[in-house]
Amino acid sequence: MAILPTPLHITRTDFLHRNPYAVSMPSKPTLSSGRRPFVITFSNKPRNGTVDNDKKREFIERYGINPDTFLPKPSQKIKKRREQGNSEMGKSEPVEEPKPPRETHKLLQVLGGTARRKKLLSPKSMDVRPMMEVVKGAAFSILQAAGGSPQYLRPGRWLDLYSGTGSVGIEAISRGCSEAHFVEMDPWVVSDVLQPNLESTGFLEASVIHTARVETFLKDAERFLGKDGTFDYISVTPPYMLVDYEVLMDQISNSSVVGENTFIVVEYPLRTDMLDSYACLVKIADRRFGRTHLAIYGPQWAQKKRD
Repeated sequence: MAILPTPLHITRTDFLHRNPYAVSMPSKPTLSSGRRPFVITFSNKPRNGTVDNDKKREFIERYGINPDTFLPKPSQKIKKRREQGNSEMGKSEPVEEPKPPRETHKLLQVLGGTARRKKLLSPKSMDVRPMMEVVKGAAFSILQAAGGSPQYLRPGRWLDLYSGTGSVGIEAISRGCSEAHFVEMDPWVVSDVLQPNLESTGFLEASVIHTARVETFLKDAERFLGKDGTFDYISVTPPYMLVDYEVLMDQISNSSVVGENTFIVVEYPLRTDMLDSYACLVKIADRRFGRTHLAIYGPQWAQKKRD
């Protein structure tokens, strides 16, 4: 049996001995100690009379020794297994590319009232889709006519759901509303778009911002608004593909934010069924603008006045 002259020092003759399954390592550098050497034995059986080189390599690597010094190159099986391990390790820790910063531009404006022609910020991306100006202008014309004043809105409070840029609620304040509440869940839109628009138009003091999901706001309206939570006007401009209009309108109409004299402005896409009435409110107008539809609900007396 070949004896290693020093610990962890392996010579080529160690693997040419008659007993190819054992490698001996002394507990001390020399044999003069009189102690029996420490023997490590390979437990695997030989293949065709030779020791499995792959097993030898794995064994030697445990001691921090380069097996290429003593053994032939690893088999294709070992190489393939190592390559698979490296590829799996790379997959487990993917490198995320940094997201580009969100930017704004001034393409919107207030159409009428005290802040007419004031420019408003909006995101450059499609994350927020403001109401088109032609749709917004038509909505306020219908509301003003229904209220009996072609120039201004009847005084009241406005609730802007899915407010985004806040252009609808800002238009409402500009045209005569005393107060507007904005519900928007995106903190960046609130801090970098909505709030700057309220500041530039001078309407920040007449506004209340609720950074929350619309569903949560409607469900816990009393917690957000207190006991007096009824609004005179409500605008609903959700992302088309992310809401169920039937469920949403049912939730709004049964919420404490709706009163007997409330008007609701709803923007909705093609192939969406909107009922003729929700709770105590009836449809007083329905217009189409390309792929966009505009429905307005209000009290019975507003429908008769328009007729």
